[in-house]
Amino acid sequence: MTSYEPNLSRRAFGGAVGATAAAAAVGLGVAAPAQAAPAEAPHAGPQEREFRAQRGRRSRRPNILFILGDDLGWADLSSYGSPHIKTPNLDRLARQGVRFTDAYSGSATCSPTRFSLYTGRYPGRTKGGLAEPIADKSAGLEPTHPTLASLLRDSGYATALIGKWHCGYLPDYSPTKSGWDEFFGNFGGALEYYSKLGLGGEYDLYEGDAEYKDLRYYTRILTERASEYVSRDHGDKPWLLNLNFTTPHWPWIADGDTEASAEVTRRIKAGDGRALWHQDGGSVEKYKQMVEDLDRSVGEVLKALKRSGQEEDTLVFFSSDNGGERFSYNWPLSGNKASLQEGGIRVPNIVRWPARLDGGQVSHVPVFTPDWTATLLELAGARAHPAYPLDGVSLAGYLLRGEKAAERNLFWRVRGERALRRGDWKYYRGKAGRDQLFNLAVDIREQADKAALEPARLAELRAAWEKTDAGLLPYPG
Repeated sequence: MTSYEPNLSRRAFGGAVGATAAAAAVGLGVAAPAQAAPAEAPHAGPQEREFRAQRGRRSRRPNILFILGDDLGWADLSSYGSPHIKTPNLDRLARQGVRFTDAYSGSATCSPTRFSLYTGRYPGRTKGGLAEPIADKSAGLEPTHPTLASLLRDSGYATALIGKWHCGYLPDYSPTKSGWDEFFGNFGGALEYYSKLGLGGEYDLYEGDAEYKDLRYYTRILTERASEYVSRDHGDKPWLLNLNFTTPHWPWIADGDTEASAEVTRRIKAGDGRALWHQDGGSVEKYKQMVEDLDRSVGEVLKALKRSGQEEDTLVFFSSDNGGERFSYNWPLSGNKASLQEGGIRVPNIVRWPARLDGGQVSHVPVFTPDWTATLLELAGARAHPAYPLDGVSLAGYLLRGEKAAERNLFWRVRGERALRRGDWKYYRGKAGRDQLFNLAVDIREQADKAALEPARLAELRAAWEKTDAGLLPYPG
């Protein structure tokens, strides 16, 4: 055990071009007309303008800092409408970049969304992605499957993952088996923030594949590690850092809550298999503290990046792995984590790249997690493996060359629920088994069911969902 020491197509870019051709393509293009905001432009900032790509700019392949919060709701940031949570650092990041209002996670729970990010494909294309979420050692991200990290590494990037993995357990699965040069973090879906005990009572903080002893507050440890990584001299290599915080995921323990930590730890050690769920703990105020701590932590990492002199050439992306949970502020969305209603899958998306994108912009283009995989591959000049075609659509043309965003379907499937979005229209079937149809442009809350008024549209979207579903692996059992 180590010890702590202070200190181009609609189907994505794919394999069409290599690094040189991609760099040339990224530097070209014309400005696009501003996109019209939907009828209910959610929480449009007064200083924001509609997104417009800037032509004529060129740059090196970017460093990529991809930050995920855990169970953070779409409206939990003040820049997305929260009336009581203050997130000045993430709000500043949004002012310096582009904020997406109609952005979605790849699934409604932790590990399937991570599968969709790392593979650029629907979770249902892989056995491990069928677990919602992974809870034992029986499933994981197969090391033979190409990932964002392995493809970027093969294209000349240094790669690291700091924080929550949740795509399988040792000895069979690990970030270092799937393309990341370095890993520091936890393997499971949740851990107690001080003791680092996981759902099964196991110690779950690792450096590489070896346990690492550090009993300080977890978010502080991850922030230190990430700040060190972005400050490092990587030579001529661009880098990818996946920074996966566990906050504000339960247990509801903020920095300094040592008494609550001790009680949850005692219950875990006593064999309480649901102690980490902390269903008798937490509050709106405690959740607020955890989100604001996440914001401060992101701010610290961004300050380290700025001090390193790499800010201009680093693409920073921030999102959540799925919608909010018990104490999340989700208004006006319906549903939350584990649901395919908007509250379970609509998440904040913020992207900043000073070398190429102007700040103070907002986009209402519908996007979801696999799109960002395809986008980052294109920007890095990487090739997708032809045997593993991507389900995401690269946004590089839209962001950098002024191309119109591709019109396509956004597809989701979880046990007992289905959803598909095309344009402003969303087809949804929940656990009650009833097909519903919503126009999100005027009904973001999904309350005005248009199924009876638009039977042809409903049938068309249902057929599109079923066609995609037919190409995925069936759920076991």
